[in-house]
Amino acid sequence: MSHIISSLCIGEKDGSCIEVCPVDCIEDGGEQMYINPDVCIDCGLCVRVCPVDAIFDSEAVALKFGKRESVEKNYEFYGKKFGF
Repeated sequence: MSHIISSLCIGEKDGSCIEVCPVDCIEDGGEQMYINPDVCIDCGLCVRVCPVDAIFDSEAVALKFGKRESVEKNYEFYGKKFGF
């Protein structure tokens, strides 16, 4: 998994990330947005436009900032198992 949208998106869901994504890999998951890791090209445009800094450019960075639950939720949303 590459880019991760954290729980900071909950309640915000600005949508500007969806508008700038050139490959349409960001999906509305109800409570928050999620980035499809199989489609994302790691361009970083979503990171730059998020008004609440909810998007991390890697799962490693998200984990560093204590967002393990967000990484797990992203994995779950796409039917993948978080394995470390």
